[in-house]
Formats: sequence, C-alpha cells, structure tokens
Amino acid sequence: MLVIMAAAPGPAGAALGGDGASVSADRQALDGTLTRAQGDGYTVQEISAPAGLVVREYLTPAGRVFAVTWRGPLLPDLKQLLGAYFDQYQQAAREARARHGRQGGLAVRRPDLVVQSSGHMRSFFGEAYLPGMVPPGVRVQALR
Repeated sequence: MLVIMAAAPGPAGAALGGDGASVSADRQALDGTLTRAQGDGYTVQEISAPAGLVVREYLTPAGRVFAVTWRGPLLPDLKQLLGAYFDQYQQAAREARARHGRQGGLAVRRPDLVVQSSGHMRSFFGEAYLPGMVPPGVRVQALR
C-alpha cells in the first residue's frame, strides 16, 4: 500500500541531491511555515504544513540536499522528494514487494541511496539519504 501511495502526488520538499533553492516554492505549495536551523556540519530546513505534514531537508555546507525526512498524516510526493533517485527507489520497492508482499514499511539500502518509509493512514514517516553526500561527522541516525 505504501508503494502505491508513494506514487500518488502530494506536497513535498527540495529534491534529494539537488540544491535548496526550491525550498521557498515548496513552502508555498504546502502553504507551510519554513524554519531553518544550523546543525553540526549541516543546515536543516523544515516546512510545517497546516495539515500536519513536516518535511525536513538536510543540506551540506555547499547547499546540497543530502537527506530528507518526513512525518505526518499523509505521505509526501516521494517522486519530488527523491528527485533523480525516485526510479531507483521505485525499482527497489517493486523487488521488495515481490519478495515480501505489501506488508509493513519499505526499506531500500543501496550504496548510493537509503530510503525507509513506514506508517499507516494518518501517520506516515520516513527518511531518505545519500550516503556519499553525508558530511563528515554527521550521524544519519540523529536526523529526524
């Protein structure tokens, strides 16, 4: 079910691997509030939508999106969030579905892409990151 919902359009944030320039447009599309915070070796930009969806985009010091997390009552548009990596995610999702059926969340672990998505109606959460772009010293487990 999550894989089907992942293909459905919905609000989202800057594309994984891209720059943060689209954050303002994404904030407008979500009719959300944008906040920024500085982490140790990265910047996080959070968009909070009135519907309760929260998308966090983690940017390297050079301004590239190396990770995205989401949580809320609806699943964001993963095609927009994952950008150029969506096709890899979709292929891995098909393979996982063929092996395990449609039960539970979805975890994709590839050398250049990690995506974990789970939840149920009105409570979705997940994360995606590019291992090769994670700034030195940043623990992806701490990004939520």
